[in-house]
Amino acid sequence: MNFWGHLKTINHHKMLVMKGCFKVGLYKQALLHDLSKYMPAEFFVGVRYFRGDVSPNNLERKEKGYSSAWLHHKGRNKHHLEYWIDYGVGDDQPPLVGMRMPEKYVVEMFIDRMSASKNYQKEKYTDRSALEYYERGKARHILHPDSRELLERLLHMLAEEGEDATMDYIRREVLRNRRRKRARR
Repeated sequence: MNFWGHLKTINHHKMLVMKGCFKVGLYKQALLHDLSKYMPAEFFVGVRYFRGDVSPNNLERKEKGYSSAWLHHKGRNKHHLEYWIDYGVGDDQPPLVGMRMPEKYVVEMFIDRMSASKNYQKEKYTDRSALEYYERGKARHILHPDSRELLERLLHMLAEEGEDATMDYIRREVLRNRRRKRARR
């Protein structure tokens, strides 16, 4: 068990996400990101399974067959694709489908993935890290096609053009278009 190591890791991750969200203008999301990680249901599981180089949720899942912390977390944080999974309607849909995520949550999910890669990989991190991690689990993701397209576009842009160009694109194009739609209403 490592109380201070886990606290340091989640604080560092939160600061990385806040920095990324501030860069693109998602101020409220920056401040509210992953607050549930500090709740006892998630925090003490993290302390118990802390290792520093991998998510404690993955270690709990290996031991128990599920992660109680993850089940708690995904239902409270809209930047996780799992939050947006619902039952399909109609005979032409699978039993579970991904609902379309608002762009601001896809952007936060992108920043979260990039920040988690930085946090766990430390000096081994490259701008390709988040894409490579995503690609390893992509086949299991239940994600709306529009949300998948945006997330993958951002991950590829990060890998090919770097963080500054990707964050600039998010601010200028992705979130600017969202603000234009709101202004038209």
